[in-house]
Amino acid sequence: MAQQPIRFEDGGAYERAMGVWSQIAGQVFLDWLAPAQGLRWVDVGCGNGAFTELLMQGYAPMEAQGVDPSDGQIAYARTRAAARGASFQLGDAMALPFEADRFDAAVMALVIFFVPEPARGVAEMARVVRPGGAVAAYAWDMEGGGFPFEPIQAELRAMGITPTLPPSADASRVEVMRELWTGAGLEAIETRAISVQRSFTDFEDFWSASTGLGMKPMLASWSPADVEQLKDRVRARIGVEGNGPVVRQARANAIKGRVPE
Repeated sequence: MAQQPIRFEDGGAYERAMGVWSQIAGQVFLDWLAPAQGLRWVDVGCGNGAFTELLMQGYAPMEAQGVDPSDGQIAYARTRAAARGASFQLGDAMALPFEADRFDAAVMALVIFFVPEPARGVAEMARVVRPGGAVAAYAWDMEGGGFPFEPIQAELRAMGITPTLPPSADASRVEVMRELWTGAGLEAIETRAISVQRSFTDFEDFWSASTGLGMKPMLASWSPADVEQLKDRVRARIGVEGNGPVVRQARANAIKGRVPE
């Protein structure tokens, strides 16, 4: 039985934990795509609109549609002043609510590993993009240690605790991405790695941002002493001393292809 999609209902918490990371990596991704101005875009799994906002700010799309299964994320996306002009609606990545050939480009920003059946999601992107249009995605390199929260997850594993992973974590591997894009009949497929970094005021800033989503319920059930033990282990792992700024790196894999003409 296919796993149900993971849904993040708190758009504000998502913004602090992942929205900032998404835009940092997303700008590198867009620079690589080098799209023309005035295109019709669909942002599949748009979340709280972090990537859609980049499109609206820099690429003057003729149309920008964001689709996500979470009411909370869609509600947050609609509050983004810089994303004004984009449309956001509830929807399923594996059954997009659009006719064939409608868009010039379809993207998944940090989403493909959350799609229970990634092949269906890529096929849907290809379906709604016109011949000659682009289908692209970027995703944290989960198995290669590129996930921004990897230091915390590594310490959880060392403590005998298995962190919750997205249902299709292997879809972030370059070779799997290539298979998905090839299987959807896409052409001119290219891949690249995206390495980025993000600065935090101090360790507490890093910790609160990095544990505000999926780990929050688990840590809420722990004793304060156990939480402090994990924090100490993570602090030692990333080499933090004192109360100064913390700079963390992350790495994503990206892919793009073209719908045959």
